[in-house]
Amino acid sequence: MADIRSHHLIYGTTVDYVTGDQVVDTDDERYRQNLARFLIDRKGYQRSEIEVKRRVETLFAGQFVVSTVDFTVGTDGKRFMVVRYGPGSIVTRQRSAVAAARVLDPDHQIPLAVATNGKDAAVLDTVTGKVIGEGLDAIPDRETAMRMLASVELVPLPAERREGEFRILNAYDVEVCCAGRPCALPGAPEG
Repeated sequence: MADIRSHHLIYGTTVDYVTGDQVVDTDDERYRQNLARFLIDRKGYQRSEIEVKRRVETLFAGQFVVSTVDFTVGTDGKRFMVVRYGPGSIVTRQRSAVAAARVLDPDHQIPLAVATNGKDAAVLDTVTGKVIGEGLDAIPDRETAMRMLASVELVPLPAERREGEFRILNAYDVEVCCAGRPCALPGAPEG
């Protein structure tokens, strides 16, 4: 195992199933890789239709946070679904998944948000924030997504609501270590 100070066990590196890049191999990354295989092998998406680890950066009340959207899925050049992984209860992750789907694309809300722990999932309508499907099988396959995109209107988020959604991401995704202070990455100036 690599000797890097972290809250995660690091097993070395592995190959990202979507990009082919080397990534740090952790328990969470293994779940992400299984989700990537699921989207490609079971749901029929092409690797070229999946963007991995899109970032949303926020700064509120002196707290800089980088939120990661594990997978952004789109067909025909239109993003229609974000998938956010997090261990534990998916109920606690639903609101931040919706917030990410609302602000990730500056021109329109991405219609679907998926909150998953790798074993279960909630599929949410981004505009209403309501759960419209439960379980990994509720994630639409490529064929269903193509039909859906043909009929869905890509709605922009009203400008006055964008900051609130960014604040939600900032609050949900701040990483706080056991001592109650932000966790310092190796080599970070605050470390």
